[in-house]
Amino acid sequence: MYPFIFTKVNDSAGAISAVGTNPHAKFISGGTNILDLMKMNIEKPELLIDINNLDFKKIDVQSNGNILIGALVRNSDLAYNATISKHYPLLSQALLAGASAQLRNMATTAGNLLQRTRCYYFYDTVMPCNKREPGTGCSALTGYNRMHAILGISDKCIATHPSDMCVALAALDTIIHVQNASGKRTIPFADFHLLPGDTPHIDNVLQPGDLITHVEIAALPFANNSTYVKVRDRASYEFALTSAAVALDVSGGTIKAARIALGGVGTKPWRATAAEQFVAGKPANEETYEAAAGLALKDAKGYQYNAFKIELAKRSIISALQNTGG
Repeated sequence: MYPFIFTKVNDSAGAISAVGTNPHAKFISGGTNILDLMKMNIEKPELLIDINNLDFKKIDVQSNGNILIGALVRNSDLAYNATISKHYPLLSQALLAGASAQLRNMATTAGNLLQRTRCYYFYDTVMPCNKREPGTGCSALTGYNRMHAILGISDKCIATHPSDMCVALAALDTIIHVQNASGKRTIPFADFHLLPGDTPHIDNVLQPGDLITHVEIAALPFANNSTYVKVRDRASYEFALTSAAVALDVSGGTIKAARIALGGVGTKPWRATAAEQFVAGKPANEETYEAAAGLALKDAKGYQYNAFKIELAKRSIISALQNTGG
């Protein structure tokens, strides 16, 4: 591990000032991802700023019905929050499907947004990896790519986004609140994570000095009728092969509106908007579910070891739709 400076701050202004525009400074809260990356010499921050004393640890219902979640809310607290588990069960289920109880007790909302890929070539500093070292190549393209992406890929990178929580947030019209030295702004969740394209080393739209303060979930009236389905190699402490987050508004056997997002298959949390639009006005039955699943995966591209994910992802969507819509 490379040497670094560690400092604590007590408010957001102090945190932002400490970072300034230093691209080699990082915020740390739970540390469940960044410390691993530092130990393996993938992340090499010159300055670590502990933000655990900041007042972003609440879950509040706003006057418009939206839920405002502090950036430092622990995953376990969010998963077991009465409002979340009742009105947004897909988010609670996604959180509880991720990591272990010990990690959920440390990991934070903002930290989950900022997780880096778990691609084994990214973690192996001997192997070429464009996400870790731009211009060196992507070992996964012709290597062992069983866990890799089939949607949103490029010839520079096929690494998956690892988060379960983010799949649920992708389905919930989420807004991310950010603060920096110039003031505050909001970022739609769909715009936050970036596709790899020619710059796979850039995961999101944040700039040096940007501090995530809150995540805001829209007051989606049918979010209480929702499900998160995760398919993985073992029952716990494992990343998704495929996953699906589904919320449905069903009345009289007809789907009025839907939210569908996928995990384990995309280079970013994947919103299946075409499938959502397709099912609106359709009967809640197997024919509709199968057609929606096919539409969600129509642009998927499999590689030598992960082509099975195309069919598995379809079945995950169908299962989530069945669990939600009957």
